[in-house]
This record gives sequence, C-alpha cells and structure tokens, in this order.
Amino acid sequence: MHRFVIYILLLMAFLLSPFTLKAEGDNSRIPEKPHVPDSILQNIFQFSPFYSKIVDEYKADVYLKGKVRVHKSNKLVKYIPSMFRLEKGVNDYIIESLSEMHYTAPDIYNRKVKAIISTFARTKGQLTDMTDFLNMNIYSSSMMSDKLLSPLDKECSQYYTYLLDSIVDEKDIRRYKISILPKFRSTQLVKGYIWVNDEVWTIHEVQFDGKFDMIEFRLNNIMGKDGDEEFLPVKLNLRLFFNFMGNLLEMNANAWVKYNMVNFYKGGERRKSQKKHHHDLTEFYQLTIDSTSMITDRTIFDSIRPIPLSFDEDAIYRVHDVRKNKAGWIVNDNNDEISKNKSAEFFGQLGDVLVSSYNVNLAGIGSVKCSPLINPVMLDYSHSRGISYRQKFKYNRFFPSGRLLRITPQVGYNFSKKEFYLKGKLDFLYWPEKLGGIEVDAGNGNRIYSSVVLDKLNALRDSSMNFSDMNLDYFKDIYLNLFHRIEPVNGLMIKFGASVHWRNLTDKSRFHLKQFIEQAGGGMLHKLDFRSSYNSFAPRIRIEWTPGLYYYMNGRRKMNVGSNMPTFILDYERGVKGILGSNDEHERIEFDLQQKIKLNKIRTLSYRTGLGLFTKMDNIYFVDFVNFKRSNLPEGWNDEIGGTFQLLDRRWYNSSRQYWRGHITYESPFILLHPFNSWLGMIQHERLYGGILFMPHLNPYLELGYGIGTHIFDAGIFVSSINGKFDTVGFKFTFELFND
Repeated sequence: MHRFVIYILLLMAFLLSPFTLKAEGDNSRIPEKPHVPDSILQNIFQFSPFYSKIVDEYKADVYLKGKVRVHKSNKLVKYIPSMFRLEKGVNDYIIESLSEMHYTAPDIYNRKVKAIISTFARTKGQLTDMTDFLNMNIYSSSMMSDKLLSPLDKECSQYYTYLLDSIVDEKDIRRYKISILPKFRSTQLVKGYIWVNDEVWTIHEVQFDGKFDMIEFRLNNIMGKDGDEEFLPVKLNLRLFFNFMGNLLEMNANAWVKYNMVNFYKGGERRKSQKKHHHDLTEFYQLTIDSTSMITDRTIFDSIRPIPLSFDEDAIYRVHDVRKNKAGWIVNDNNDEISKNKSAEFFGQLGDVLVSSYNVNLAGIGSVKCSPLINPVMLDYSHSRGISYRQKFKYNRFFPSGRLLRITPQVGYNFSKKEFYLKGKLDFLYWPEKLGGIEVDAGNGNRIYSSVVLDKLNALRDSSMNFSDMNLDYFKDIYLNLFHRIEPVNGLMIKFGASVHWRNLTDKSRFHLKQFIEQAGGGMLHKLDFRSSYNSFAPRIRIEWTPGLYYYMNGRRKMNVGSNMPTFILDYERGVKGILGSNDEHERIEFDLQQKIKLNKIRTLSYRTGLGLFTKMDNIYFVDFVNFKRSNLPEGWNDEIGGTFQLLDRRWYNSSRQYWRGHITYESPFILLHPFNSWLGMIQHERLYGGILFMPHLNPYLELGYGIGTHIFDAGIFVSSINGKFDTVGFKFTFELFND
C-alpha cells in the first residue's frame, strides 16, 4: 500500500513540477521585436505543404551518440517504470548506435539498428528513446508522430506568434531568423526559432523547445545546404530533461545522417507501388531490428564508429570498464549487464517485476511479458463500475514459418462489487498470409439474471422501473469461445465456431427466482423448466468487413495497418439443445458499424452504431449480447470510452431482447480549456462524447460527456437522461502514467 501512496505523491509532484524550458506563451514576456510580415508568412505556409511531400523515399545511415548526466536522484527514481537502472554513485552514462533509416512517403519511417553499445546496466529507458525525434519531417503539419503542431502549417499558425529576429544576407541568399512563441501553454505547441531562405523559402535550421511525455526537450535540426539533402536534416542536436520529484536527469544527444539514396516526386505525382494490389504497402515497410545480427561488442563498434569520441566521452567508457571488472558483471541474453552477486541480482529483478513491464525470453520456447505488479495504470474508476484493478500477461512464440502462438491471461478485481475476474485468450496463427488461425477465449463474465426477469420488466411502467427495488437472482457465468478465423480476401475476416456458457445460481440456498415465479401469478411462468444451473451451446459466425484495408507483409505474415473506410460487423449465433448438456435454445443477431475519421493532423471524429435482438426463445435463456456489454476488466481509454455508456447501470445490458445504440466522439487538442492553459498546459487532448440508446424503458437513454487526456491520467465527466428526464452525473478516471 505504501508504494501506491508513493505513486500518488509522484502524480502530485508532476502536476506541480515547473517547466525547465519555458514554453508558455505569456504576451508580457514577448521581446520587443517586429512581427513577421504577412508576405513572408504566406510564402512559408504556401511552400511547406509542397516540401513536406517532395521527398518520395530515402535511405540513410544514422550515427547517434548521447550522454546522460544525473544531476539529482533519490530512492523514488526506482519506482518509475520504464526508467533505465541507475547505478549507485554513478552520474555519467553514454550510449551510441548505428542504424539504417528507410523513409517512404507518406511519413513511413523504418529504423533498423545495426549496432548499439552503452554504459547502462539496462538500456531500456524513456529518456534514451529518441525514435520520435529522428522521425521528423519539419515541413509536415504535425511532428513527432502527430504529437506536436508545426508552426510552419497555416492551420496551426493560429496558435503561434511570429517575430522577426534578424536578417542575414549571404551571397545571393537572404535568410530570415523568425522567433516562434506559442500563444498559450500546451504540450503540443513549441517555442524556438527557424532560419528560412528567401525566394525558394526552404528551411536552413530550426530549434524547438517543448515538453512531452514528462520529457522537456530542446531540438536543433540543421538541414542540408543544397542538392539532394536540401530538404532533409543532416545533423540533429537534442537536449532532454527529466525533472520529477527531486530527480533531475539531463541527456545531450547528437545524430549525424549520411544519405545513400534520395528519390523525389517526379512531375509532382506520388510514386506508385510496384505491387499489383494498391493496398499492399509491403515495399514501404521493413523489419526495424534484427537482434541476431546486431553488434553489441565495443571492440567491433570502435572499428566502425564514424566520428571519434572526445576525451571525456572515452573516459566514461574507461571508468565503466573498471567498475564492471570490480563488480564481476556479466551480460545476459537481453544485452543487459547483471551482477554475478546472486542476492543483488534477485532483488534487482524483483524490483523490476514490481514496478516495470517485465520481459522474460525463454530460449527456444518464446517470450513472456507482464505489466508491473505495482502500477497505478492498472487502476480504473467509473461511475457505474466503481474501482477496478487488472493485471495482464502475454506469452508469444514466433515460428520461422511466420506462424505465431499468443497466450494472454488477465486477472482483475472490482473493489466496489467485490468480484474477482479471470479471463484468458489463446491465439494460434497457422496460416499467416491469410490470417488463418484458431482462437480460444475463456473466463468468467458479469453476473447475469435470466430471461424470467424480462417478463417482470415488461409489465412495469417506465416510471416505476428501479433495479434497486427489485430482488434479482444472479447467475455466475463461465464462458468458452472457440473460433476458427480466415481472411479469404483483403479486409474480409470470417470467424466461425461456438460459444459455450455454464451459468449457476449465485445463492442456491434461497432460490429467489422460484419464489418470484410463484408470486407472478402462474400462467406460462409455471411451465418454465427452472433450474439452479443452465448450460448453453451455440454455433456462431462473425463477419467483419473493412473495405480499402491497407496492409504489408512481414515475411509471410500479413499486417493490417488501417483503412479510410468504416468496418461492418455481423455477429450471429443459434443456441442448440442437447450438446454438452445444453438446455438453452435461442437466436442472437447483432450488427455494428464503426469508423475513426481523421479530419486533419490534430482532429478526429469517431462514430459507432449498432443494433441487436434475441429471437426464438422457447425456454429460460439469458440476454447476453456480444457487442453491447460492459467489460468486467478495465480497458484503456482509447479502447472503450468512446464506444460505450459510462453511467448506464450494468443491469440494463441484460434487460431487453433488443437494442439500438449510437456513439460519436470528437477529439482535438483545443476545445474548451486552452484559455486556461497557463495552469492546465499538461492537457494533450480534449474530447466530446455523445451516446444514445433505445430499448424498452429507455426511449431514449442519452449520455453526453467531456474528457481530457494527459500523460498521467485521462478523466471525463458525463451526464445522462432517461426518457427526457435527468438521470445522473458521473466520472471516469484512468491512470496513464508510465503506460507502455
């Protein structure tokens, strides 16, 4: 419990931590410099979209060197997941890498690491991950995988102030230095300057200060002078700060890029794929790393290093060697240095398991990954579900033929309802080209009541509907889903198999449901074959169709990467008596339609609509829809919050033989709170939610919401109404701190 308190303190410290590299736009601090003339800005905004697409493809060698300095540290740093392991009394570290970079339009970056060495005991760490900074097209409307809004984009310019710093004439070129200041504080805005050349309006140099993912950064990009490199960076200087709860770490990194091949668009037209199928992007993708051939030996690295080390840099390696020899360290299969001291090794690994996502590679067997045992990311709160906790494990086994075996068990506990949940999924991909595979999914579902209750609900008036006044008898549910799936043509996934349920009355001694039947006045209810346990067996088919689905081939394995079209889903099952003790007969059919539309680089619109119904019910059955249900284990913010109802009591999900629902979500960095970003600058996204549901007694149920997304947590407030009358207000809160 004390570790959870520590995480809360870490959260509070982050909320109150200052900005080392000031990025807020305070007009009172703007230097007395003239604003950039509109004619210059309009030229920049006009040429930037063209230059962002002018390079069709390039291949380059990248040499990266970074030095880390620990200015201050305390014991709390070890509770930060994904932080590289610090050695006691060691304040200076170094890391180097050689990579092959392959870029293909639009904005597909592939970096293959050929060699890497460092003085870190464990190289994994947020501070040393510079992939997003390397994958940057400065002319694009957004940068760092859409994390930053570019001041070179006309649409984003409304969030920036542009000042003319200086003018320099060089031969036939006039260069303008333009200072850039954000109009308000935001993690998606930067401040700094650009050097731009007149006439052709290309960028010579940029420097941006900003903050993202708890890292404050200063990025300096120097572009090529002429020729093929004119539109590409040739040198990158990066300064990173990690300032958190009394821990201050700094990294200074440099990257040099040598281009081996640069292709430009010809005639302004995009290069066409050589593949017959225009949705096949295989030639644009490559494997990013080959651990079997990656160089990690320092002696070999010394012979291929393109730029010599300075005396201070070489000294860090020499001190590290002396320290390693004294401690008797060895290198494990993950290229992490560990001590021969068994006690120290055990407690070091135990700490990793508690606070970090943990990977165990089993030679010849596969790899196991589990989330931290002590991790607030796994906590979730919502109005209708209360507080929940989950733990997830992953086992992966890759075969040379492209086949894949994946096992993902999860456990969870709901503190409000005092219910324990367990589920697991086994997925064996045996035909990777067609995504042919076998799925086995099992676990315990939400507690559910039988269809007998529906007759009581149908007899009630809407005004008298209150679950709290009803004495419902719940059944525990154990389920097993068996599927075979195949994608016969691109974008069409067909799954067929069977669903099995074993349901047992939670409290058999009281037999509440039988008493309820007797009190109902006889009739057909007396003829129902009521039991304390029910089994069901239902053959099932699920068809998912996504037109225009883009994909690439990773060896033999097909990897889908998205589509600009919606996904259509049809799910049908038919209960059959007499198989595996089944005493249930029903028919369920559901339809679902969903899509995420990117309005531009910074705004998205998502929608989801669906309907479902049960038919052919001759006996007691259970209304248990597949698409319309609440997950008993909390999922990530992006996975569920936009396509479900946050305030709807879970008992409503089983209260009707039919439903129709719709959802819409709008997301943007700036909707309501940007005027207050002097205090709320950590907010990355804002969202507006809308949901509607039609079913008996809910005509309609409406739910509206507003949410914010940050590096530490996501939160939302929701309000609902039933049949035009106010129902309730509630909240949703999910930790995102250190979530990987």
